[in-house]
Amino acid sequence: MNLLKKTDKIFVAGHNGMVGNSIIKSLNSKGYKNILSTNRDLIDLRDSFAVRNWFEENKPDITIIAAAKVGGILANSSYPYEFLLDNLKIQNNIIESAWENGVRRLLFLGSSCIYPKFASQPIKEDYLLNGSLESTNQWYAIAKIAGIKLCEALRYQHGFDAISLMPTNLYGPKDNYHPLNSHVIPALIQRFHKAIQNEEKVVKCWGSGKPLREFLHVDDLGNACCFALENWDPNSKNAPTDKNDKKLNYLNVGTGIDYSIEYIANRIAAEFGFNGDIEWDQSKPDGTPRKLLDVSNINKLGWKHEIKLDEGIRKTIIEYKNELKNKEIRIK
Repeated sequence: MNLLKKTDKIFVAGHNGMVGNSIIKSLNSKGYKNILSTNRDLIDLRDSFAVRNWFEENKPDITIIAAAKVGGILANSSYPYEFLLDNLKIQNNIIESAWENGVRRLLFLGSSCIYPKFASQPIKEDYLLNGSLESTNQWYAIAKIAGIKLCEALRYQHGFDAISLMPTNLYGPKDNYHPLNSHVIPALIQRFHKAIQNEEKVVKCWGSGKPLREFLHVDDLGNACCFALENWDPNSKNAPTDKNDKKLNYLNVGTGIDYSIEYIANRIAAEFGFNGDIEWDQSKPDGTPRKLLDVSNINKLGWKHEIKLDEGIRKTIIEYKNELKNKEIRIK
């Protein structure tokens, strides 16, 4: 079964970002060449009028929403207004315009932060809205939950074929390495690289190092997006269901394996050859104590991650170093 056609016009919103870039790589590898994109200079996805006009002019067959305002704990805590409202505007504009302009299939990308902070582990899709959110990223989470529910409402009321995927923590090429606003793995890579450069003997890391996290290489997510669009029809007889036997329109995507932040820090330190001390600043928040997704539903459909964590971290550090070299060459 393939629910896509090689001739489909596929719009990837957020194509320049980490996730969008990997989705396009996966689409191209599978022979989809008619890829549509735009950039911030041409269209502000927060502008409903501009988004509606773009859809009317370009008429994509398939739409993938990888565009979002993202960041780590500090960014979410510092800019709650932007993380809530910007994400609501972006996703609502694209979803509504896609439906109004006859898009055949739409894929919305959410996040594992939609689930309650103290959800039972591993986290099943059923657990959505069963408890309070982690306060440090609730603004982003609420926006993503709204996107899932908008897709669900359009499917229920108007038969719009909108599906959603909830990826776990991502890492890989084109990640954000900002020293304050990045996620866990890029933040640690940046810190240990700096320590090696400056011959520092101590690296300070946020929190206790004890929280457990699941990490998915972004190229695995790109492949999962293509797989879901090609193979997952929520209306089909054997499609995944919730505990009440109701068809799911969103699925978890991850590895089903978690590691402590301390383990991740030690692995990255080893890859850089850092032999100093790692100190944990417990005045900084840990966030959710554990967040492991139950990925059995997408696994049963036939998708499974391929990139192991150690391999992925090694590849990511090599890509990070190469990008720094390329920047130095461009500056010269």
